Amino acid sequence: MKNLPSSRFLPCAALLMAGLLGMTSARAHGDTELLTSDLQAAPGSAGVGIVGRTETSPYQGGGTRLDLMPLYLYEGERFFLHGNRGGVKLLEGGDQRLDALLEQRLEGPRPNHRPASLNGMALRETGIDAGLSYRYRQPWGTLQADLLHDVAGASRGSELRLAYSYDWRSGAWTLRPSVSLALRNARLNNYYYGVLPGEASPGRPAYAPGAGVNTTLGLNASYALSQRWRLLAGASATVLGGQVADSPIVQKRVLPAVYLGAAYDFGAPQRLRNQDGQDGQDGQDGTPTYFKLLYGKATEDGCHLVKIITARCLSTDSTHPTSISGVQVGKPFIENFNGWPIDLVGYVGLTHHNDRGLQRNGMQFDVFMKGIYSGFPWSERVKTRLGL
Repeated sequence: MKNLPSSRFLPCAALLMAGLLGMTSARAHGDTELLTSDLQAAPGSAGVGIVGRTETSPYQGGGTRLDLMPLYLYEGERFFLHGNRGGVKLLEGGDQRLDALLEQRLEGPRPNHRPASLNGMALRETGIDAGLSYRYRQPWGTLQADLLHDVAGASRGSELRLAYSYDWRSGAWTLRPSVSLALRNARLNNYYYGVLPGEASPGRPAYAPGAGVNTTLGLNASYALSQRWRLLAGASATVLGGQVADSPIVQKRVLPAVYLGAAYDFGAPQRLRNQDGQDGQDGQDGTPTYFKLLYGKATEDGCHLVKIITARCLSTDSTHPTSISGVQVGKPFIENFNGWPIDLVGYVGLTHHNDRGLQRNGMQFDVFMKGIYSGFPWSERVKTRLGL
């Protein structure tokens, strides 16, 4: 595996800072790219980490939450994956970059941790935003603009994010202050912070906050323990727009958050060898891209996973014949990890849930890592892989 200078790790560290701010369910500002936008990874590089974050919920009775989550980064020649955001680089050169992207908007209360103030209200679901991101980097700092619109049918809302950040480095330390504005339209705010007439109660009148602007201030830090490992820490405060703060289901206007974590940089993939024994190209040009089409149906009671994969239970549920279908795209993060016949592959995908009237159909956005072993004695004759 190629060793990268420690500065190459910074995108992974910044990703984890931003991903933490973006992966919690009740976040107000929704910007997962603010802290990664002006840092660039070597093509084909990858990183993973784990972060714990505590934050104040915007919802009445939501209290303070603690989340622990894994996060991923992949930076290819054309494609990228930053936490819950992935897409295609339309322009990348010098001090400018333009991306087309999909991002999962993890906003609203978690279904299994809904505060009592939301009882009797319809579930506010996560959405999938599609949009464009533009970044302009200079020695005096970085400007970024994101234009996003929900395409999953949750809020059907739109948001324009404007951000400025500056990097200060000293030895093993990197500090990054930032400020961002999120200009949210009425559909977006009404969905997550409004109360429909049919949801009103004596202590919860109907309310529509309308369009507004949220402001976020952040200070994030990373410390290089080694060439591969980084410690992460940071704090942020999001100030909700006045009309959102006046909602009967919102408890506070200022939402603080603090996090701690660690991350590991895999670096760039090893050079691949062609059939003639010559070295292939580094990074994405020499690695395969995996495409998967998925379809599945609900099984009957007692038909668990072990029975299914051992072909002892192949019947489906005729009473509630729900189904899923989807597509996944994967790209190797690392091939022949540590010289072993193990590849680490990162996947992104979309899955559609057909719930046959039991509940509203929905879309699922998948981001995951898969380890694949291919060192079987017969693999030269019949390529066999075992993945987890």
